[in-house]
Amino acid sequence: MQHAVRNYAIVTAAYWGFTLTDGALRMLVLLHFYRLGYTPFTLAFLFLLYEAAGVVANLIGGWLATRFGIARMLMVGLVTQIIGFMLLSLLNPEWTAALSVAWVLVAQGICGVAKDLTKTASKSAIKVTAEQVDNREAGQLFKWVAWFTGSKNAMKGVGFFLGGLMLELLGFRGSLWIMAALLGLVLLGVVLSLPPMMGKSRASKSAKELFAKNPGINALAAARIFLFGARDVWFVVGVPVYLYSAGWTFPMVGGFLAAWTIGYGLVQSIAPRLVRRSSDGLSHEVPAARTWSAALALIPAALAATVFLELPQLQWIVVGGLAVFGFVFAVNSSVHSYLVLAYAGSEKAAEDVGFYYAANAAGRFGGTLLSGLLYQWGGLGCTLLGSALMLFACWLITLRLPNGTPEAAGMRV
Repeated sequence: MQHAVRNYAIVTAAYWGFTLTDGALRMLVLLHFYRLGYTPFTLAFLFLLYEAAGVVANLIGGWLATRFGIARMLMVGLVTQIIGFMLLSLLNPEWTAALSVAWVLVAQGICGVAKDLTKTASKSAIKVTAEQVDNREAGQLFKWVAWFTGSKNAMKGVGFFLGGLMLELLGFRGSLWIMAALLGLVLLGVVLSLPPMMGKSRASKSAKELFAKNPGINALAAARIFLFGARDVWFVVGVPVYLYSAGWTFPMVGGFLAAWTIGYGLVQSIAPRLVRRSSDGLSHEVPAARTWSAALALIPAALAATVFLELPQLQWIVVGGLAVFGFVFAVNSSVHSYLVLAYAGSEKAAEDVGFYYAANAAGRFGGTLLSGLLYQWGGLGCTLLGSALMLFACWLITLRLPNGTPEAAGMRV
């Protein structure tokens, strides 16, 4: 048990370091290029390959982690992120706009691969380590998933703030160099601390076997597409650009997104206390996913109405409403993150997690694209309305989640 806790702590710390730089990168790219005069759609376009690459990276990463070990894939993800940072730092202000966009798009794509290789490896490690803990540790999987997910999102929030701050103090290139050096230290720690063969198992031998998931995994993956699309449709471009255009400074915009994400992460970490637990790990948790999804859909719908009505002090209504959105969204996300590991098979957990987070990346891709398109077409109100419609679709899909699986009878919860 001590060995499992040690490995869990190392993986969590490594992903904290990665997430800190990943959050900072988003603010660096978004605010730097908005300051240069890029349109909302172009800003969204800069993140498209980052999100699209995640679909493939998760699928392949899950298979590779099963085949070669989780720790090795975590190392590959960290190295890939460092490469992406160094490529971005080579961006030349004298290049044409088209060349600059193409260069950033490719570098962001590399960072997208890094993010999802690292995420798949890290989330899979939780399944592996939780199963090594004594059976008397009731709810260990849900607790560890919630803490891991919540804490890493809190670190991402800190990264948002640091990204805006570093852009002001160090500039675009200097910030990237600092972040690459930080990840180099994290990589060294992983190499020296984790057993490289952790999580290694028999990988799928065909595409048919790789994609043959149980109904729970399939339904969760579909719901995840709309859940995270509903967040990114306003989060990536809409709200940051809206607040900056309302007179907020870079550190203020980064600070708000940081506070939102940190708060969201803290709520995720306590989600097991907010969701009634069941002995089989599913019979109460699945209805909870449906209830929280339905409640979440109402919030952006109400916010969209306030935007279209142009109520006084609108920016503060939006800020307050998105705080409520963050609370409910955090519980949804935490329950979903738990359920995918509950449904996942033990032998190929990395493949199941990779498949699920490929759907997550597809949702982020769609949300990112729509964030730029809808904001340029109809402003913040359209992005919030798009979010509400996506969440309604997410709720409908959760109605298809099974309350039990053959694997559930023997799984450790």
